[in-house]
Amino acid sequence: MENAERKKRIFSAIQPTGTPTLGNYLGALRNWVAMQDEFECVYATANLHAITVRQDPAAFRKAQTELYALLLACGIDTEKSIFFHQSMVYTHAELAWVLSCYTQFGELSRMTQFKDKSAKHADNVNAGLFTYPSLMAGDILLYKADMVPVGADQKQHLELSRDIANRFNNLYGDTFVVPEPYIPKIGARVMNLQDPEKKMSKSDTNAKSYILMTDTPDQIIKKFRSAVTDSEACVRYAEGKAGINNLMEIYSACTGKSFEQIEQEFEGKGYGDFKTAVGEAVVAVLAPIQEKFRQYMGDKAFLETCARENAEKALAISSRTMAKVYKKVGLLRY
Repeated sequence: MENAERKKRIFSAIQPTGTPTLGNYLGALRNWVAMQDEFECVYATANLHAITVRQDPAAFRKAQTELYALLLACGIDTEKSIFFHQSMVYTHAELAWVLSCYTQFGELSRMTQFKDKSAKHADNVNAGLFTYPSLMAGDILLYKADMVPVGADQKQHLELSRDIANRFNNLYGDTFVVPEPYIPKIGARVMNLQDPEKKMSKSDTNAKSYILMTDTPDQIIKKFRSAVTDSEACVRYAEGKAGINNLMEIYSACTGKSFEQIEQEFEGKGYGDFKTAVGEAVVAVLAPIQEKFRQYMGDKAFLETCARENAEKALAISSRTMAKVYKKVGLLRY
């Protein structure tokens, strides 16, 4: 996997903090599947990142297993990609410590996510929350990732990862690949169904505002029927129609139809018909994933074996990076 002819390598991880939403799927996870044919992909559940917020241990273990099963159900293929739980590969924590010694306090202080999460969890502003970007840099740099798929909320962290890699390389010579941001060719930005000016998020207090990937068909249809729209009662993509624009984005992402085709399809029809059609299109996309998810969850032994085997592959690659880093900084190694 380390030869000069290899495909470009991509690293990406997702936190196991609740079931992913339709927004997570259409905006990112669907691309994880699509990228497997073009790139050498390394994927992980970012469970070490998740403990910056207090987790209930039993619920947390369940969430990690469910996320792993759900991503396999989406189409992550471990014959093509490496997919593991971050905590199973000790080099992540190991490199995070070394890199935290090459990350400046001022750089971490400027991270907007630290400021946001500190305000949200004011009773638990821990050091891990502050040094989180050093762990994220370690995740990426361990695998000599050429590219990292990034949304707007992670651009700052990737820039810091690049800065850390360059700083280390300047001090010790060529050690890390400096990763580039990767903007996938497809990727819908799915907004909140009740407040379409905001991004869809499972942390929203209103359950009607988001679609979980495990929601039942009835729940999905009901949530779309209650989605906020406008008083025009005309299905068209335009400024000032955030609710309808969002539903058109979702319908387009699920059916492959252009906005023009959607406008023609629903010409002379009301919003009720359109909302139902969007719900049915989402149900059709999620149904086969949900079926596979149930099958995987019925075989916990397979999920555990698969995660372990993939963690061993990840450790084999990342251990080589770690050995190089220790040698560069002069640390003795067992």
